[in-house]
Amino acid sequence: MINEHLEDVDWSSMGHAYGSAEEVPLLLERMASPDPEVREEAFRRFYSAAHHQGDVYRCTTASIPFLFALADDDRTPDRAAVLGLLLSIGRAALDCDPEGIYCSPAGDMSTPYAETVPRMREHAADFERYAADPDPGVRRAAVPALGLFLDDTDRAFALLRERLAAESGTLERLLAVETAAVLAQRLPAALGPVTTWLTTLATDQALDADIRLAALVHQAACTPETIGTDLVPTATRLLRQLAPEPEPEDEPDAEPTACGQCAACTAAAAEAAPNPTVPPQLAAVFADLDRHGRTHAPTTELLTTLHQVLDDRIAERTALLTAQLTHPDRATRHDAIPMTKTLIRSWRGDHTHLVQLLADQLRPHDPYTTAEAAEALGQLPPTLAEPARQALATLVEAHHSAHGPTVWASPHPLLRRAHQHAVTALAHLGDARALPDLLTALDTGVDAWRATAAAGHLPRAADELLPRLTRRLADADLSQDWSWSEASVLVAALGRLGDPTAVPALTTALATCIRHENRPGTTAALHALTRFGTDASRALDSIRPLADAEDPDLRLAATQLLWAVEHDPADAVPRLTELLDTHKQSGAVDALGRIGAPAAAALPVLRALLQDGYEWTRLHAAAAIHDIAGPAETEALLPVLLEAWDKNEATTGYVLECLQRMGPAAAPALPRIRAELARPRRTGGFFGGIDEDEALQHTARVLIDQVS
Repeated sequence: MINEHLEDVDWSSMGHAYGSAEEVPLLLERMASPDPEVREEAFRRFYSAAHHQGDVYRCTTASIPFLFALADDDRTPDRAAVLGLLLSIGRAALDCDPEGIYCSPAGDMSTPYAETVPRMREHAADFERYAADPDPGVRRAAVPALGLFLDDTDRAFALLRERLAAESGTLERLLAVETAAVLAQRLPAALGPVTTWLTTLATDQALDADIRLAALVHQAACTPETIGTDLVPTATRLLRQLAPEPEPEDEPDAEPTACGQCAACTAAAAEAAPNPTVPPQLAAVFADLDRHGRTHAPTTELLTTLHQVLDDRIAERTALLTAQLTHPDRATRHDAIPMTKTLIRSWRGDHTHLVQLLADQLRPHDPYTTAEAAEALGQLPPTLAEPARQALATLVEAHHSAHGPTVWASPHPLLRRAHQHAVTALAHLGDARALPDLLTALDTGVDAWRATAAAGHLPRAADELLPRLTRRLADADLSQDWSWSEASVLVAALGRLGDPTAVPALTTALATCIRHENRPGTTAALHALTRFGTDASRALDSIRPLADAEDPDLRLAATQLLWAVEHDPADAVPRLTELLDTHKQSGAVDALGRIGAPAAAALPVLRALLQDGYEWTRLHAAAAIHDIAGPAETEALLPVLLEAWDKNEATTGYVLECLQRMGPAAAPALPRIRAELARPRRTGGFFGGIDEDEALQHTARVLIDQVS
């Protein structure tokens, strides 16, 4: 094998992302182990240590000859996995700046493009050989390299045409077409011949519909300037011609199953039992990551490409998604759900039809797809998810009828996940029909963290929820890592419910967090208590010392709570002014603005911040000055707001809220406000979240009505 060559390399001189340098040769050896568990761990560790998050380091490049040696050896058990690793390394290097120098977390300097891509191209003949290997897994792993690392255009194109003719599997044939398009987009000399070939394939009635669809999509990807109005109708017609895979027959009293058509569903149907040592919220995050990117239908990547090509053609993408979500093939419908969520979350418009189609996926006999659809609906703002309300309630009732009132805690993981996502989506709509399941969760403790997060959306049911939530908070271990404890969710839910009877429990939790020096927990409890204003006065003994804490986070949270309880500007304004020299500057500025005219003593410092070089600092200061000094400042401050808005799109929501407070004086900003509403792509916040965008659109419309 490769053992005798590994020792010839000075691995100790090569830094990399994580782990010791000497670990890499050992991992390469273990990739050839006869034990599948050893091999799996070796690949996993190599990706983590030498190819972390797709990065390429000196040790990664040094591994390339040994990976090729493994791929060449017929005794290597996972040759396809080795080639997959090689392609991942090669793609990462291609994406790097050719002139760039990259530094690993360990301080290792490398030039991945200059070192890696030439080594990959030196093995062009090997990739040709792998692409015709008897093992279909090896062929699938190797074919993309023909488009990425062969510089002989004619040779690469000829090989891909041969692969299409020789292969019988759908995935292999689609891959040949896709790789030809990659070749055409990489090498200008290939563009003409490849696009002509793709056009011929797309119109060849003798070919299967999936190949014609692939040719149509990739031809559009190669020449997007030629896209016409017939692209989506033709694509949907070909999509409808694809025969659905047979669905498994449901047996009476059998555990609900996934689609039954792919390994991804089979794996999902056998999710591991909860690990008592892992916080359930954290386990759910990793389960979501594991599900992310799963595909179930062979055309999914192809349709994803088509959506990327269509980009801002929202009407056409909606028509395509309609065809996907109404397709008779269960796997195709399932894979359309994340694409639909992506479109709704990225683009503005009336998405009622798509939301209704998502609601149509809530089918009691298919919990795997139902869970995906319910989760997607639960991640939409209530105003957008409203058309699915009745479908969610109907599904919840159907589950109760078929599986009993404790279906929230069903032993079947697929059914449990589907039901819980439907219930929480219903709760996010403020629908009381979610309440019985939330009470079951809080009473039994089964996935109570998920119910707790949803409970805050049902303030009208506070009389039933509060005793359960406060009891759980009293039993919570407030000394634990706050980030993944149920206590953090409980505190937030109690604050959101807004019932003053929660104040004693929150006050006790605050004192406990202080005693355990749980800073995040203390800050969260302070924020929750602030929602109650003067009703939180019983917590004053705990709050006052925190207002003098060294930690700026605690000082700001405590000072804001003191103001909410006492409304004493003589105490709050000096404290907040002192915080202007800390990393909590923006929060302190906003708090001064909320105090209003009584914070006039802070105006000189706030005016000085208008000269700061950071637009966010100037923006916060301008908003606070207006809120303190009133309309007389509008003429001077309006240019500051609009300048920050023009410079940084993420300020949009904040600027609009300030303009709304200005009222008619904001009239000069009307053209900019109307231009924002005319934008098809969502904006708002640092991450352009859909909730922020929906809120800013609402603010903009209200503002236009006020000012016009």
